[in-house]
Amino acid sequence: MPLEGRHISFRYPNATGEVFSDLNIRISGAGFHALFGPSGVGKTTLAKMLTGAIKGFDGEIVENGARRVLYTYNLERLPGWSNVRTHFEEIAPSAGRRRMDELIETFGIEANVSSRFHRLSLGQQNRANLIRYLLQDFDLLIMDESLANVDELTREKIILKVKTMFPERSFLYISHNVAEVAKFCSQVLVLRSRSKIPQVVSVQGQDHREDAAPDPGRLERAMLEIVHAA
Repeated sequence: MPLEGRHISFRYPNATGEVFSDLNIRISGAGFHALFGPSGVGKTTLAKMLTGAIKGFDGEIVENGARRVLYTYNLERLPGWSNVRTHFEEIAPSAGRRRMDELIETFGIEANVSSRFHRLSLGQQNRANLIRYLLQDFDLLIMDESLANVDELTREKIILKVKTMFPERSFLYISHNVAEVAKFCSQVLVLRSRSKIPQVVSVQGQDHREDAAPDPGRLERAMLEIVHAA
């Protein structure tokens, strides 16, 4: 299920410069991929283009079978009309409900699902919000800093579990954590400022799973060199 962006150019209204100029990207199929780069280069803008939330740009997004693209971001909030478990049960199709308890346990929020969302800490809220998307039907799930405020060991446990539970789905993980994206993702799209050509460079990640011992240091250095190269 490759998803492509072809010759994308975009400028926000009244902005002095373009966010993208003749940008080309390709998400190569199922698995955990990443969008990495410094603040301000357009990672979230590009993610919203892929979902259809931002329109009016030059170029095209070619779905190639990715009919249902979902987007979840840090600080997104669940409605306050019910406790967390009731909300999960309301939005999940039958297939999703079979995964619900396993996700709740892996994400470490068993003690919190009977509470209303606003009672949870920021890290618990982000974990609960991500679960509600994993319970739904999707071809590609874009995770925009979705595990912010979650400790490193819990993030690793969650990422490894998601990779195991959804081997046929595609994920685009947006993070500033260079070590994390190098370690866990199979394809890393390094997004640079619009003054650099090409604006996106694809790097092969280590795609770490539970049965491997990665050494991402070389990749970390390579990605940072790409970001800062002319």
